[in-house]
Amino acid sequence: MITLEKIRGDMEKQLDTDRSITTVEVQGDSLEECLADAAVQLDTKVAHLEYEVEEKGFSGVMGLAKKPWKVRVYENPEITQEKIKMQQATMGTAGAEGEEEAAVVDQDGIYYIHRFSSHICIKVMLPVGTGHPVNPDDAISECKRPDTLVLDENQIRELCETGTDNQYVEVGEYAHDSVGDALIVADVPDDEMVATITVTPPTGSGAEISRDQILRVLATQRVNVGISEERIQDFLDHPIYNQPVVIAEAVKPKDGRDAYIDYKFDTNTSKMRLKESSSGQVDFKELNLIQNVMAGEPLAVKMLPERGSGGKTVKGRYLEAKNGKDINILLGQNVKFDSDGRTIVAEKSGQVMLVGNKITVEEIYEVPGVNIKTGNVDFWGTVICRGSVEDGYNIKATGNVEIYGSVGNCQIEAGGDIVIAQGVMGRDEGKITTPKSVWARFIQNETVSAGEYVIVNDNIMNSQITAQKKILLKGKRAQITGGHLFATEEISAKNIGSPGGGTETVLEVGIDPAAKQRLLELQQMQADLVKELEEVDMDLTTLENNKKIRRSLPKEKEEQLAKLYERKSDLVDSNEDMTEEITKIQAHLGELKIVGRVNASGTVYAGTKIFVRDEKDEVKSDCKAVCFYYENGFVRRGKFDPAQVTQDIEGPDGYSTN
Repeated sequence: MITLEKIRGDMEKQLDTDRSITTVEVQGDSLEECLADAAVQLDTKVAHLEYEVEEKGFSGVMGLAKKPWKVRVYENPEITQEKIKMQQATMGTAGAEGEEEAAVVDQDGIYYIHRFSSHICIKVMLPVGTGHPVNPDDAISECKRPDTLVLDENQIRELCETGTDNQYVEVGEYAHDSVGDALIVADVPDDEMVATITVTPPTGSGAEISRDQILRVLATQRVNVGISEERIQDFLDHPIYNQPVVIAEAVKPKDGRDAYIDYKFDTNTSKMRLKESSSGQVDFKELNLIQNVMAGEPLAVKMLPERGSGGKTVKGRYLEAKNGKDINILLGQNVKFDSDGRTIVAEKSGQVMLVGNKITVEEIYEVPGVNIKTGNVDFWGTVICRGSVEDGYNIKATGNVEIYGSVGNCQIEAGGDIVIAQGVMGRDEGKITTPKSVWARFIQNETVSAGEYVIVNDNIMNSQITAQKKILLKGKRAQITGGHLFATEEISAKNIGSPGGGTETVLEVGIDPAAKQRLLELQQMQADLVKELEEVDMDLTTLENNKKIRRSLPKEKEEQLAKLYERKSDLVDSNEDMTEEITKIQAHLGELKIVGRVNASGTVYAGTKIFVRDEKDEVKSDCKAVCFYYENGFVRRGKFDPAQVTQDIEGPDGYSTN
């Protein structure tokens, strides 16, 4: 039911809304210009404006009969109400902050007494914190002059207690002599960027300049923009005579920001980004000179230019602002624009860099050598090292790795082929890993794991080599001396083992090296687990027997017993999982169709151990031009046949193994 009280309430709300609306009348050559002008005066956006066309403009014919638009503009009431709420919230926050500051900032009360027209006026600022209030006797004494006619002392005392809310309040009258009044002149320079007033001091019983007088003299100069109430109040409180005082300032135009590129990577390529460990130590091998990116990763965003915001002179003349300038973006290799047309993304993984103002992603990272100057290399692409990789420095790449020099005690990891022109000297600590193939002149004291082939020109010495397919030594001095070599299909060399049998040489073929290695690890882990399980069973038996005898155990023993039960359950579960995995690996190895061969065109020295599908043949005396293969559960020896040695392995694209 609609009641009169509800209607009255709705009307009051609407009245408050209407009162909050500020309306301006503007004119210009076009409706857009009028709205832009109004947006400046109302300090809002054009999109938030509503307007009424009072007089429609006309562009004229060849510049003749031109007629301006006249529009009444105001801000959307809903937007205005939101601003008021935000201001109230801000004032509340500011008030809370002011209360906190009041605890530490003290200020005495202040009063100002001035004579405007024929009235004596007072303005009282209350004290802050523990500041002293205004002494009303001092204010009354200052108000009393020989020309004072009427003075309400009680009102002055009351105002000294309550304050005047930053306003001047009439408290008396004096014998005003207009001959001695202060004189005011307003001045506006030709550029209309400021408006000043110059005031002469009053004499005798003349009046001071009031706020209304300042506004009237500004109006006579047609100043209607940028008038500062704060400057007016400052002048009223502390008049400055015989010199210009700025009262109004133009609203300066704000040029739009030019378009620019927001880079998502560091464009300073010479900047080292040292990595710090959790202990606070800096690893100077990790210089992080490479900025890796993945395909599809955002590299930069073009920030669009902004429109300028027009200004207004103190007389209301519109000041044009410049719009931001657009820019063209040049794309380098392996990058593209995303669907939004502004975001630049990588088409391929690699190193992002700025080359001649072009964002580029390089798939190949080339260095003269890997050492203290470069630090470790971690690159999402192909790495080409024109020199050597020094001891202690590592390379990790998702693509190929080509090293023109030698490799020392290093970690080399690649997602593609690894080519080492001058060989490897790992000093029993180096490691090379790839799911593809490894090509090298020689390998010494190194651990190598390849998903396909290991191709060597000269020799393999005292190394642990694993290849999922074949290990091939093809040069004139192709010799395997010492170490343990695994290959699924084939191991071929000229000479195998060492004269006199001083170094143990073990070759295994016909198996899956990765599966075999995992099997050995699981068997060792299971042996350790079974040993621990036996110890847990012994401890459990001891505690259970003690409990049967004593019928109860101390609290710490009960907790120990519970932990042992829990540990036994975990060990049993782990043992079952290991047994299941071991069974699967053994079945896999047993089902391998590959026979596996070891070929030696030269000599296989005594002491060499050959395993073909887990069957062993230990060479007791030197044998020449021989091949080892599996037949009917045994390792058989046959005459070396060059036709059975793999010859059709091609080098990786773009590389030479000579």
